[in-house]
Amino acid sequence: MPAIVIVGAQWGDEGKGKATDHLGSQVDYVVKFNGGNNAGHTVVIRQENGDVEKYALHLLPSGILTPGCTPVIGNGVVVDIDVLFQEIDGLEARGIDTSSLKLSANAHVIADYNRTLDKVTERFLGSRKIGTTGRGIGPTYADKMNRIGIRVQDLFDEKILTQKVEGALELKSQILTKIYNRRAPSVEQTVEELRSHADRLAPYVCDTGLLLSQALDRGDVVLMEAGQATLLDVDHGTYPFVTSSSAVSAGACTGTGIPPTRIDQVIAIAKAYTTRVGEGPFPTELHDDNGEFLRKAGWEYGTTTGRPRRCGWMDTVITRYAARVNGVTDFVLTKLDTLTGLAELPVCVAYDVDGVRHDEMPVNQTDFHHAVPIYENLPGWTEDISGCRSFEELPKAARDYVEYVEARSGARISVVGVGPEREQAVVRHPLR
Repeated sequence: MPAIVIVGAQWGDEGKGKATDHLGSQVDYVVKFNGGNNAGHTVVIRQENGDVEKYALHLLPSGILTPGCTPVIGNGVVVDIDVLFQEIDGLEARGIDTSSLKLSANAHVIADYNRTLDKVTERFLGSRKIGTTGRGIGPTYADKMNRIGIRVQDLFDEKILTQKVEGALELKSQILTKIYNRRAPSVEQTVEELRSHADRLAPYVCDTGLLLSQALDRGDVVLMEAGQATLLDVDHGTYPFVTSSSAVSAGACTGTGIPPTRIDQVIAIAKAYTTRVGEGPFPTELHDDNGEFLRKAGWEYGTTTGRPRRCGWMDTVITRYAARVNGVTDFVLTKLDTLTGLAELPVCVAYDVDGVRHDEMPVNQTDFHHAVPIYENLPGWTEDISGCRSFEELPKAARDYVEYVEARSGARISVVGVGPEREQAVVRHPLR
């Protein structure tokens, strides 16, 4: 069986967790392939007794909530072990079995000094800050590329771990003390903290690349889910206001060890409007009552940080770009219900940059910073669509909106989200 990739088509927070959960019963493995605990998936599940359970996941793949599905943290993820066990304990306390979790031996570990560096660097940058979560993700990826990183497997060899921490702190202690006036942790302190997790971590650790290859050979379905999103990708996003990993479909290969020849479906998630957290350009951002309406109606606050998200109208230049960069076969359009009650719905179809129309993403960073959206306006609707389960049940204005966005986004819209719960979805084309 082939593998499936799920990515975000905008700046993150599109609802990838719900899309993964929607597919959960149809797949055997769900793999997180990039990022760390700087991203969050929110999944809302209605129980048989009618109670609604909400789960906020950061490091754990969404598949951990689906019985019979094996959740995997791939080699492309950077892992804060304290956070990992906090999540595991939190789910276990709510009756969720996490014993099937698999963790790549090659995943990199976030050390205490990298969390400190992340925070002090952001403060030092001042107005030029990136808007990171301060959780040490960027510095850990930098260590990985500089070949001074610490991997999960190193925790089981104290001698190797000590050598690696010594090598990393040789430079970092100088930076922390002499530039930022912060005391660096000792080698012993860092080694002790990391080693303290080794015994508990051991049962989860394996060669996940081999595990997933064997699963595909057996005919199992493997779903790979991205953290962050296309416009936050370190290569293809709005650099430098991006994350530190590859959040596009190609990153699923390097982040798991699954080759591209085994992937035949790429599902991109886009909100029916656009949001962004952190710094960086955002052409359709709203600073008026409409922006506040979207924030309140969509409850646009970060899963990980609680930060209010910047909100704006739908931008089909971005979704068209995401379709091209990722090779999107299907879009899932989430939060269509949030638009209910708005009389008019502008959709960005192109940009004006100093009098020149751009129908595609400007290649120049300066041009994108100066991009002014060119809108086409569609009528809104007032009917409650949260109970709709077929496309025909949606009001005509809602159907027209979906079809209009689809025609300008470069791939079909297969599923439309009409509420936060697992079953609140309109399936136009089955994803499997």
